[in-house]
Amino acid sequence: MYIYDSYDKQMLQDRITQYRDQTKRFLAGELSNEQFLPLRLQNGLYIQRLAPMLRVAIPYGCLSSNQLRKLASIARDYDKGYAHFSTRQNIQYNWPILEQTPDLLAELAEVEMHAIQTSGNCIRNTTTDQFAGVAVGEIEDSRPWCEIIRQWSTFHPEFAYLPRKFKIAVCGTPNDQAATQVHDIGLYIKKNKDGEVGFQVLVGGGLGRTPVIGAEICEFLPWQHLLTYLDAIMRVYNRFGRRDNKYKARIKILVKAIGADAFREKVEAEWQHDKEGPATLSQEEVDRCKSFFTDPDYQTLDDSDSEINAQLEKDLLFSHWMERNVVAHKKPGYRIVTLCLKETGVAPGDASDRQMEFVADLAEKYSFSEVRVTHEQNLVLTDVRLQDLYVLYQGCKQEALATPYVGLINDIVCCPGGDFCSLANAKSIPIAESIQRRFEDFDIQKNIGDLTLNISGCMNACGHHHVGNIGILGVDKKGSEFYQVTLGGSADRDAAIGKVLGPSFAQAEMPDVIEKIINVYLEKRQDSESFIATYNRIGIEPYKEKVYADAD
Repeated sequence: MYIYDSYDKQMLQDRITQYRDQTKRFLAGELSNEQFLPLRLQNGLYIQRLAPMLRVAIPYGCLSSNQLRKLASIARDYDKGYAHFSTRQNIQYNWPILEQTPDLLAELAEVEMHAIQTSGNCIRNTTTDQFAGVAVGEIEDSRPWCEIIRQWSTFHPEFAYLPRKFKIAVCGTPNDQAATQVHDIGLYIKKNKDGEVGFQVLVGGGLGRTPVIGAEICEFLPWQHLLTYLDAIMRVYNRFGRRDNKYKARIKILVKAIGADAFREKVEAEWQHDKEGPATLSQEEVDRCKSFFTDPDYQTLDDSDSEINAQLEKDLLFSHWMERNVVAHKKPGYRIVTLCLKETGVAPGDASDRQMEFVADLAEKYSFSEVRVTHEQNLVLTDVRLQDLYVLYQGCKQEALATPYVGLINDIVCCPGGDFCSLANAKSIPIAESIQRRFEDFDIQKNIGDLTLNISGCMNACGHHHVGNIGILGVDKKGSEFYQVTLGGSADRDAAIGKVLGPSFAQAEMPDVIEKIINVYLEKRQDSESFIATYNRIGIEPYKEKVYADAD
């Protein structure tokens, strides 16, 4: 992991001192709400439905055990004993007291964490695949490149006041688990025929009111030019992005309006000014960043364990967990373990202070003191020895962290919705719980197989409903909460925006609606075909006929 140097630490302390004074002046009435708004947003503080919400950056989803323990203690001391992991590898506190937020930020700084640029019209937290550095068949570890982008984008004076918020994702793994194609900039690490590393550059992806899959503007960008090319993209956006209407201010609107080819031409023209300028990356600088992400002290192990095989035969629940939550590792004798934060009755993505401290202990004992946060709002231990899996699993059962739901219908991605967010049109969390209870039987989930179900409480799409195989969007109908359903979305390499099924449904109808959709899939699938494969083959009409036939 990246370690702060003396400059980083001083910069962060100066920022906290500045924010402490700003907060003090606001509480004293010396700053108006309008004056304080951009100042608090620059430090990750929103005002939600019931209380402030503080969003803390987890760069590219990587946490140390010490950092996770600090997040747990903050949840206990400054919040209500829990926090929420978001779809962009951040963590959110829903109940901090405004007066205490400077102290909270000071405690974060003790473990080299902050909330800078987690909100506002700036470049946000750069995200990546949660298996970066350990995935089988990985092209290259994306974390050093994310760190390079983080250092470039943090406090970048030219891009502090963009037309709208800006999000970047980097993916170097075979499977895309970072929703790369629905970011403002999506970067896929590639190698050319000579084995040289570069990037496929996508621009103009995004969700919200206008969901768009990013368009390719560069098939292969040599790594040396990563920052100069990003500079060029940002300058074009800063110059031509709309500032008169926040609903039309994202880069996706600009790209869609002028077309990907015209946007590429503008970027190329801008790029020529400093293509070989001071931001050109040197091998020395790349090696410096890569030095923070070296392999831990792996043991030489066999990729089989007779004791584990015996436990799999004796313990059916353990075998379910192994099948869904554990995947292969690049090193023999190790596995990657996902801890599913989707216990029925708990808001998806929420973790208590006790659970966070428990995971920190697990990481320290079994996974070289590192934890990852996933796009799907779960936690990952990347380096667990095969021989330790059963003991780890038994411990997780005691803390409600052993649900074998990963990739199944009950592994729901969900925003906080109307229970917390002032922007939401409807609640998300009760919908998630009602669906989870309907499909709580693991045999039913397993029979359905791989499926993504995403829920958002409003068009801002924090739950990424557009790219769920099944998406649910909360809408307001004359003051009542209703839910619109989309089908066929995907955040994988074959990314797709879901299509609206039809008129929206009342809250009480949602479990039945989802069950009808699932029943159509089970009736129509061929062999072991996945939900999304069946949908792509038969289209939306059979689902629409079944769901609305009974309503008629």
